[in-house]
Amino acid sequence: MDMLIVGCGYLGQRVAVHYLGLGRAVCGLVKSSSSARRLAELGITPVRGDLDDSMLPALPLRGCDLFYFAPPPKEGVEEPRVEHLISAFRSQGQPRRLIYVSTTGVYGDCAGAWVDERHPVAPGADRARRRLDAERRLLAWRLESDAELVILRVAGIYGPGRLPLDRLRQGLPLVREEEAPWSNRIHIEDLVQICIAAMRQGGDGEVYNVSDGHPSTMTDYFNRVADLAGLPRPPLITMAQGEAQLSLGMRGYMQESRRLCNDKVLRELAVSLRYPDLDRGLAACFADNAGHPRPAG
Repeated sequence: MDMLIVGCGYLGQRVAVHYLGLGRAVCGLVKSSSSARRLAELGITPVRGDLDDSMLPALPLRGCDLFYFAPPPKEGVEEPRVEHLISAFRSQGQPRRLIYVSTTGVYGDCAGAWVDERHPVAPGADRARRRLDAERRLLAWRLESDAELVILRVAGIYGPGRLPLDRLRQGLPLVREEEAPWSNRIHIEDLVQICIAAMRQGGDGEVYNVSDGHPSTMTDYFNRVADLAGLPRPPLITMAQGEAQLSLGMRGYMQESRRLCNDKVLRELAVSLRYPDLDRGLAACFADNAGHPRPAG
């Protein structure tokens, strides 16, 4: 059975390496020639294609296991890239099962409340509206096909090679911790094993929150990274000062506060997190800071 990873980058390459270790053939859809070369070096069969093009190249779709890790467009509230792939399903063949990585941003601001998968969606940012649009397009596709779909709503991803070191070196400010909202994270290696478990046994049509279950603030996270990296902690400002001093993207994150419940993903996917808190997760990042993809299991 073929496996296709759409958007085979930081996460996708790690998932692919796991399946290659099991003797599975893996194909990765990427846009650039440099990404294609990287996949070939890892033993992944590359296919170059642009999800913004309604005419995608020939893909091994029929009966495949498909991971969709590609980001949505940078503007708008709709997700045409997912729609282009669904059109390819109709012309080239339907996958057996699709795992879609969405965002916990679809819940919007929850005023610091604990949030499980039954919580209403109310995205406040366009980036989250695009993800919710993708979820709804895929759920509609599932109803018209015989394929299976699992949606993973993923918190902020961190890991080797994906830490805010550049921002810390620039000395950019953050909102002081007593005003900072709750935020949530997941270590890349735990996300990999959750993706694998979702493909293996995730409930068809189900949604799972993916986080380590130990929320903190963005400020606490940056301070911990700074301490471990031997860098100065970021200067702290009030939320009111942040309106003028923080980037638009960071202000958007500061306007949403929620604590994610991960009971369902742990229970139904039978996953035991390797890094259930920042202490262990960040320590592992600095012990292995090369960030090379390696098998997960």
